[in-house]
Amino acid sequence: MRGTSLASLAAAQERFTPVLAAAGKQADMLGEQLFAVVDALDSSGSLRRTLSDPALPGDAKAGVVAAVLARSDERVVAAVSDLVRSRWTSQDDLGDAVEQLGFDALLASAEAAGHLELVEDEIFRITRMLVGQREVRSALFDARGTRENRVALVDELLAGRVSDTTLQVARRATAAPRGKRFVATLGHVADLAADRRRRLVAAVTTGSELSQAQMDRLGAVLQQAYGRELQLNVTVDPEILGGLRIQVGADVVDSTVLARLADARRRLAS
Repeated sequence: MRGTSLASLAAAQERFTPVLAAAGKQADMLGEQLFAVVDALDSSGSLRRTLSDPALPGDAKAGVVAAVLARSDERVVAAVSDLVRSRWTSQDDLGDAVEQLGFDALLASAEAAGHLELVEDEIFRITRMLVGQREVRSALFDARGTRENRVALVDELLAGRVSDTTLQVARRATAAPRGKRFVATLGHVADLAADRRRRLVAAVTTGSELSQAQMDRLGAVLQQAYGRELQLNVTVDPEILGGLRIQVGADVVDSTVLARLADARRRLAS
């Protein structure tokens, strides 16, 4: 994926990130539904052409998505509708983008559960385990075999030995290889996990909703302070009278009215 498609994917990921953060551990369910969308696109050339056609209005394509995904989670419908409104260099890039959001969802679930580093390590160990197992690698990628048999092989190798997220990733990699070898897909997901772990997260607590302009200004200030992009996870707490509480890793900046009053009481008592 390159050029216009890469920019469209990056923008969609940025908009989907807070949705996944809010979903927490349940984000994996969104991932499984997104994979079902990928399967639908891969199995229907007409659907794929329609949803990636730059000549069709975005709202018209979003209407098709709403009809096709009528029983899906509304967050999945919104994410896919967002994608089809974007422009794609190739019609195949749309399916790749939906798959990418699916893997992002699985990793977001692992991150919420505190297992992201474990998933990255498990994927690394699986790929190392398969280095000398040519027949197994071939069986996991073999298009002549059935999807069910390939998934059963993954379960035989990994079920009960790795985390749920790692097993979901491995099952997906063999169930729908989409022209990519099993180990290559696992390596791609491991890279995504590593990138996610290197990204700083700023937990922001405020007494009222922040506008997009306020979010953008806060993000810019924090990015300048830490020298890298941060993900803002914002929580609204009505008990906060004013100001913000920001935590980035072990760093805590508390400028709320209650914090200032507590500090004043401590000074008076000393």
